[in-house]
Amino acid sequence: MNRLNVLNPTTPCADVHSAATVDLGGRAVVLVGLDWTRDKDPRIPLGQASIAASLRAAGARVHNLSCAINSGEFSLAAVVDEVLALAADGAGGWSDVGVGVYVWNDALVLALCRRLRERGYGGRIILGGPQITYHAPGVADSYPCADVFVRGAGEEAIVAILAEGGRARHPGVVWRGDEDLAEQASVTLERAPSPYLSGVLDPAACRRFLRWETKRGCPFRCSFCQHRDPGQRAQVRGFGSGRIAEEIAAFVDAGVESIAVLDPIFNDKRFPYLAVLDGLIEAGYRGRLSLQCRFEMVDPAFIERCRSLDVDLEFGLQTIHAAEWSVIRRGNHLGKIEAAIDALHAAGLRFEVSLIYGLPAQTLESFRATVDWCLRRRIPVIKAFPLMLLRGTELERRRAEWRLEESDDAIPMVVSSDTFTPQDHEAMGRIAEALVATEGAHPTAIDELFGGWSGPPMRTRWTPAEVHA
Repeated sequence: MNRLNVLNPTTPCADVHSAATVDLGGRAVVLVGLDWTRDKDPRIPLGQASIAASLRAAGARVHNLSCAINSGEFSLAAVVDEVLALAADGAGGWSDVGVGVYVWNDALVLALCRRLRERGYGGRIILGGPQITYHAPGVADSYPCADVFVRGAGEEAIVAILAEGGRARHPGVVWRGDEDLAEQASVTLERAPSPYLSGVLDPAACRRFLRWETKRGCPFRCSFCQHRDPGQRAQVRGFGSGRIAEEIAAFVDAGVESIAVLDPIFNDKRFPYLAVLDGLIEAGYRGRLSLQCRFEMVDPAFIERCRSLDVDLEFGLQTIHAAEWSVIRRGNHLGKIEAAIDALHAAGLRFEVSLIYGLPAQTLESFRATVDWCLRRRIPVIKAFPLMLLRGTELERRRAEWRLEESDDAIPMVVSSDTFTPQDHEAMGRIAEALVATEGAHPTAIDELFGGWSGPPMRTRWTPAEVHA
């Protein structure tokens, strides 16, 4: 019988053991997540659960260990002990250990791998995630205690690694000692097993809130973003309609209260996103639905469906200035955006806009002008986030052109450039915090934003959960 143990918000780790099925190559695997979580998050992240579902479908024995690194009770030593205990489950030896590497846990992963080796772990350590996917050729040099690396989608690649006793040759799989071609692994989404239908994640246990995806990839090429495939043209691929319909039915049956859809652009017209909304409506979904959308793709059919659901629409704007959006490859058609804003207001829909501060070519005054533009159009929720130079992005590679300087935080953010000073950046941060303080009741102009503020001093530092919300 499958067992799902979901962490409560104060528990640092959850251990989920799958049932033993047909053994995959005589091997078991421990999947480790070192995550920055919020109280409402399911404690098995969707990406890890998707990989676990593929492994289980192939007959592997999977142990999922998910750890909240921002919990006050988090202990790396305790994680090492638990991983070693679970990895002793291998058939005739150690189980493999797979770990997802992100900007917020990179240093912890290095420490975890080192401590496992020091404690005598003799199995294979498999690393994947954005920090691996977007690493320059030579990824093994940065992670000296790991054996194999997965660039790109992990579902099929890690099955291939476990399916062979030797060094599996699979696109995107890099073995220590082999040439790193920086190829990307892919997955056939139409055949990918659902974590919600396979028992890895239980919709009833995630009733309060869950994350969902109907497609992967983004058609745009923003130079600050990791959604695009490095070195390739942007690819957007959808899951099968049958899987989506079954997941919707499972969510409705479980009474799920809130779904955050992770699609980078949900209302991408090249995919049947309206059919997804129709499926939710016809199934009688009554919970909240958060969608990441593009203003220029809003049309009457989309608004009509949204009015039949309880939606929160999230739009990335970043900047209103052509000098800034041309640098980040994120053009905006302001006329169409204004028309969409008017239509959303007329329909009475909830929506929010996200901005970035710290962009190349940006100044304090240009950021103030972008915020003022949003305030004057009565956008209900405006969120501003600091620019981060994520690994492998165009902005990271070209940082010297604009003299982009980062902070020395665990998760660095850009704090100065050739167009703004550290003091300007602090002022931008105070504006961002004032937007947080006035969400749902923003003033109508930038000069009024600080009027009547009587709260604590404005922050200029952000946590990983806020930056990656």
